[in-house]
Amino acid sequence: MTQISRRTLLAMGGAGLGLAACGNGIGSQGAAKIDARVDATRSYLLGKYPGTQDLMNKAVGVLYMPLVTEAGFGFGGSFGRGALRINNVTVDYYSAATASFGFQIGAQQYAHALFFMTEAALAGFRRADGWELGADARYALPDRGGAIGADTTTSTAPVIALVFGQAGLIAGASLAGTKYTRIIP
Repeated sequence: MTQISRRTLLAMGGAGLGLAACGNGIGSQGAAKIDARVDATRSYLLGKYPGTQDLMNKAVGVLYMPLVTEAGFGFGGSFGRGALRINNVTVDYYSAATASFGFQIGAQQYAHALFFMTEAALAGFRRADGWELGADARYALPDRGGAIGADTTTSTAPVIALVFGQAGLIAGASLAGTKYTRIIP
């Protein structure tokens, strides 16, 4: 059985935390950089998954998280920053963060968007001091043909979550336990 020294474990944990902070707007030009990333994410969605236009048209607001970095080695976490848009105008900025413990090793980056389909869901999100994605949310998964839209399952959900653009060494991405907090960039 291989033993890992405390020094090695601390170095790996520090490297993981450093990786989690990479590319997420920390120490950047704040709002302008987040808005530029949101614009690029929105364009990517519309180009790669044209059916998202239908979701955008029906949604009362969309929270775009253009880049979330996740890393873990026993202990793990993720962090990203994005913007809430209503009628494609930024109204607030948010961070998304998770912490986890368990059998995990690796790192990945991904983007996600939350489509708020009802005024009540959007109002509840904006009122909350820290909001977590609940069981009433539905996940829309892009298929191989690049089509995504509001089918009968998702069209009645108050919040539709779309995770896309995954790259890295951790399999899958989940928004379970992600806490969204309003920020001032």
